[in-house]
Amino acid sequence: MDVGQATQGTPSPVATESAAARRAISSDFETFLKMLTAQMENQDPLNPIESSDYAVQLATFSGVEQQVRSNELLEQLGQKMGLMGMAQLAGWVGMEARAPTPGYFSGSPMTLAPGQVAGADLAVLVVRDANGVEVNRGEVPTPARAMEWAGVGADGTPLAPGVYSFELESYGNGDLLSVDPVEVYSRVTEARNEGGETVLILEGGFKVPASSVNALRSPPAAI
Repeated sequence: MDVGQATQGTPSPVATESAAARRAISSDFETFLKMLTAQMENQDPLNPIESSDYAVQLATFSGVEQQVRSNELLEQLGQKMGLMGMAQLAGWVGMEARAPTPGYFSGSPMTLAPGQVAGADLAVLVVRDANGVEVNRGEVPTPARAMEWAGVGADGTPLAPGVYSFELESYGNGDLLSVDPVEVYSRVTEARNEGGETVLILEGGFKVPASSVNALRSPPAAI
């Protein structure tokens, strides 16, 4: 599992960026002092710069410096929170997550969780293979509940292992109300951080945001 941790003895990107930021602030402050000193040495004796102007310049530089430091601290906090989230998700690996995504059929029954559409009096489960070809459709009870899909085609012949997607067609008084993706329970094989977002890799290689997972369960015991 990729948790983005730096190897021991190697500075982390955050630490390297923080050190660079501190060096930049120190360099800028020294430059500012040199410019301020030169300004004082070369001012017109008959029209000296007001002390209040110096105070404004110092206050302005101090404000910029504090803003840089605040941004640095916020970045560090965001990185730490991301790692905390990854650590918590480490326990998800090996579990089964329910999400609206295709699933990998290995030959064992798959658990599906069709949604419920208000006003529907007929629900039809549509199964498609990896190429989007319909391989089976059949009526399911309404309201639709979690169900086991045995992996058979329209003629009852077992389907080959592979990727399948599921849709639920909901009808009311003979009219099609909606076509919705069916949530599938799939085993989590990996959790990773991509672009600041935590994503889960499911069996079959499917990638879903962790935020799209609506349920989690322990895998059924092997018989």
